[in-house]
Amino acid sequence: MRAIVIREFGGTPEPADMPVPEPGPGQIQIQLEAAGVNPFDKRIIDGYLDGKLPHDFPLIPGVDGAGSVSAVGPDVTDFEIGERVVGKFLVPPVGHGTFAEYIVVPRVSSIAKVPDEITAIQAAALPTAGITALDLVHAAKVGTGQTVLVVGATGGVGSYLVQLATLAGAHVIATARPDATDRMLRLGAAEVVNYGRIPVGDSPTQQQTAELSIADSVRITVPGGVDVLFDLVSPPEVFAQHLELVKAGGAAYTTVWSADEEELKRRGITGGNFESHGGAPELRELLRDVGNGDLVVPIDATPPLADAPEVIGASGARGKTVLVI
Repeated sequence: MRAIVIREFGGTPEPADMPVPEPGPGQIQIQLEAAGVNPFDKRIIDGYLDGKLPHDFPLIPGVDGAGSVSAVGPDVTDFEIGERVVGKFLVPPVGHGTFAEYIVVPRVSSIAKVPDEITAIQAAALPTAGITALDLVHAAKVGTGQTVLVVGATGGVGSYLVQLATLAGAHVIATARPDATDRMLRLGAAEVVNYGRIPVGDSPTQQQTAELSIADSVRITVPGGVDVLFDLVSPPEVFAQHLELVKAGGAAYTTVWSADEEELKRRGITGGNFESHGGAPELRELLRDVGNGDLVVPIDATPPLADAPEVIGASGARGKTVLVI
């Protein structure tokens, strides 16, 4: 089968011909149609899990994938050949991932059946980013009347967070570059805070540009502070600035582990460094929201599997990149 592999930690991903994996007892084989690309894929390639989980080389990266059940092992009765499925697959030994034509996984994996109205590309864009966003909304207990600030709103997790927090009844402030403002508003943001160099001044012929920080911009529009901060991108020193925007008794979460959790406690703020642990139930909830039209799957690019080396670890995506297999 066609696959993308690395030969060693830190190696360059490359196309390879690999054996088709066969399902054993309690396992299912999936013929993949699409695989979602996540920042975590690059971390696996760089050896983030070395010493934490066993690995096999050549290592096939990829955690998110969607396709059809193509074979089942003994004792599997809850999946049938031909059923469309999607999942978040990180099964030890690491190295048998979704950047390939086939994958074999335990039937008890974080896997869900895909409704007919959802495409494989949409489904493959959901697991890691969507589950992380949903877990964040649940952890913060986002609800009606709250003001929620999403820093890093244009990426995969952020695009889902804006929508899910809005669905929960919150007033959502999203950060984005000026050319992404309309997209954030379409996803449900009540306000958009631009960053980077933006025009200032009243005269179109004499306009200048200035660098305005997110913290300063939010203070202008929400002087009383926000109830919840979701920061998906900032290093510790910038996260600390954003933390000053959160009301006492509020919540602040970082998915890039930038929080000084003792400082949060001192300020009376809950949250901190966040790691998602959601699985099949959360994935099914997301699929229902997509099927009902309540959640838009933010697809940025759909390159072929062969282009994986160019897109793994790439920055600047406006939504999800999904490899077409």
